[in-house]
Amino acid sequence: MAKLALSGGEPVKKSPFPAWPYFDENERAALMEVLESRQWWRTPGTRALEFEQAFARYHGARHGIAVTNGTAALEVSLAALGIGPGDEVIVPDYTFVATASAVLFTGALPVLTDVSADTYCLDPDCAKNAITPRTKAIIVVHIAGHPADMDRFKEIASRHSLYLLEDAAHAHGSEWRGQKVGALGDAGTFSFQQSKLMTAGEGGIIITNRDSIERQARSVHDCGRMPGEWYYSHFIYGSNYRLSEWQAAVLLQQLDRLDAQAAIRTRNAAYLNKALARIEGITPQAQDRRCTRNGHYGYLFHYDRQAFGGTPIDEFIEALNAEGIPTQASYPPLHQLDLFRSGAYRQRLSPDQRDQQHAFLDAPFPNTERAAWEGVWLIHQTLLGSEEDTALIVEAVRKIQTAFRG
Repeated sequence: MAKLALSGGEPVKKSPFPAWPYFDENERAALMEVLESRQWWRTPGTRALEFEQAFARYHGARHGIAVTNGTAALEVSLAALGIGPGDEVIVPDYTFVATASAVLFTGALPVLTDVSADTYCLDPDCAKNAITPRTKAIIVVHIAGHPADMDRFKEIASRHSLYLLEDAAHAHGSEWRGQKVGALGDAGTFSFQQSKLMTAGEGGIIITNRDSIERQARSVHDCGRMPGEWYYSHFIYGSNYRLSEWQAAVLLQQLDRLDAQAAIRTRNAAYLNKALARIEGITPQAQDRRCTRNGHYGYLFHYDRQAFGGTPIDEFIEALNAEGIPTQASYPPLHQLDLFRSGAYRQRLSPDQRDQQHAFLDAPFPNTERAAWEGVWLIHQTLLGSEEDTALIVEAVRKIQTAFRG
C-alpha cells in the first residue's frame, strides 16, 4: 500500500497545476496602452465601455454596467430594482455572504432558504414556500458554475410578480438550454475577483436586457448621474462604483480566452464525473440535462466519510492537498454565521422587521449543511491541466481511500 504524502510518502502529483491568474503578452500590451494613453479613468476612457459591450454581447444581453467588484454588482442591481427597507429577498443559504449582505445593504431582509440536494443551487420549492407579501425578489446563485433551475425560477417569479436576479459570480459562460446565464432573469451579476474564471484582481459587472434596469443601475453606479445629462447633475441616490480602464483592459483579454479555457475545464470535468463516481463514497455535483455548459468555477463533490474508514472530511482534504491536489474551502451555511446568530444583521433592517421573529434562524437546512460540511471543492485551475493531470486527481482519491481503510 502506497504511503500517504501526509505521512512522508511520495505525492501523486509532483508538479503544480497551471498557475492562476493566467496572463500573457496580450494583458501586458493592453496595460501599456492604458498607461501611455493617460486615460486611466473610466469617464473619459473607452476600454470600460468596450468591455461592457463585449461581455454583455457574449452573454446575450443588451446592456452591461462594469463596477468595482461582484459585491458592488449585487448592491447596485438591488438598488436599481428599488429594493429597500421593509422588503424581503429570497437567497440561498449556501453561498458567499455577499449574496445576503447586499440585501442587507439596501435595508431589506435576506430570507435564507435551503438548496437542492444534487446541484446545491437554490431549491425552487423551498423558495416558493418562502414567498410572503413582503417578498420583492429572488436571488439565485449558479453555484460552482452550475445554473440554478431557471425554468422553475422564471415561472415562480412571473407568477408572483417578483424580480429574478442571477448571482453568476461562478458562472462566466455557463449555459441553460443553450443560452448563457446572467440575462435569463431581470439582471445578472458577475465577479472578476482573483479566484474567478476571468479576473482583473477585482471587478464586477451587471448585465440585463431591460432598458429601465440598465438606466437605473448605470445611474446608481455613477453618483446618480443620468446618461446624456450635464456632468454635475445628480438625479437619484448613487455612489461611485465605476471600473477603471486598467481593469477593463485586462478583462478584455481574459474574455478573449474564456471559451478556450472553458473547453478544457469541460473536458476534464467530464472525465472526473465518470471516474470519481466509480469511487465509493464520492458523489460529484449533479449536472442537470438542461445545463448545456457549466463554467466550472470549481469542481464540487460530496465526501462520505464512512467509505473512507470514518475519516473526517478535514483530514481527507489535508491528505488530498498533500498529494498535490489543491482545494478551496467550502462556504459555511449563512444562517450559522455570526452576522445572523448574533443578531447583528437586524441593525440594517427597518424598525418593524428588526424586532420580528425570523423563521430561517431556526429552520432546518439539511442540504446546505450537507454541502457545507461534507463537500469538497477543487479549485478551477485543477481543471486546466492535461488529461494526465486529471487522472492523477482520481489516483490521489483512490490512494487516500485505500490508506484510510487500512
